[in-house]
Amino acid sequence: MPKTILITGSTDGIGLEAAKVLHSRGHHVLLHGRNSVRLEAAEKTLSDLSGDGHVDSYLADLSRMADVETLSEAIATNHEQLDVVINNAGVFRTADTFTENGLDIRFAVNTFAPCLLTQQLLPLLRPGTRVVNLSSAAQSPVNLEALAGRVKISDQLNAYSQSKLALTMWSRTMADSQKKNGLVVVAVNPGSLLATKMVKEGFGMAGNDIQVGADILVRAAVADEFADASGKYFDNDQGRFASPHPDALDPQKCQEVVRTLEAVLAETMRSGKEET
Repeated sequence: MPKTILITGSTDGIGLEAAKVLHSRGHHVLLHGRNSVRLEAAEKTLSDLSGDGHVDSYLADLSRMADVETLSEAIATNHEQLDVVINNAGVFRTADTFTENGLDIRFAVNTFAPCLLTQQLLPLLRPGTRVVNLSSAAQSPVNLEALAGRVKISDQLNAYSQSKLALTMWSRTMADSQKKNGLVVVAVNPGSLLATKMVKEGFGMAGNDIQVGADILVRAAVADEFADASGKYFDNDQGRFASPHPDALDPQKCQEVVRTLEAVLAETMRSGKEET
């Protein structure tokens, strides 16, 4: 049965490759990007494919929480239900490390945006809907002061690693809170050093076969093996469900991260409304 599947950050890399596969299988794919030219090109790429799939596209800068809110509203206007949400968009190395709201851009795009987007889309998510959050093999203990934007992380890899662990911790907490509603929330490391733009810019290397990452996103979206995997972490480097960083298995530390996330999001959204 065709599913409606949102993939953020799907104008290139593993997001686009996964979108191609899912579209070719007849699913309705909602593309997202922050560059209108690339987004239009990605939509054309999918539209030109053979098969019965459908495609829509949405433009938003996920470093801006106001854009995340606008994105969720646009999706809700056009769709009554989502079957899969793949929070794939991510940032690693960047010249501008802070957003206009004073957040580290890695935390903003990699952590805050997927958390806010998922929460905003909850009215569209039915029992069995899957939320796939892109984690990483790179996971470092979260500095709550840095998460809140009160201190700067000088090392870009460390900032990225913290943002990915924070998302993994939020995923486990979200899975627990949504268990009664039948929502499936999983965190996935798609594979290390894949041939994405992020790896090329961040490490100056070509990277490994990008299809490895795309394939696991497709599996996480539609394969039976993920149907009862809520709260779990899939490590594609190992090819199996595995344990994430120990902090993600600590309920107290997870709650501390989630409380900070929720407090910062509440303040950011309140400030944004006061300015408009």
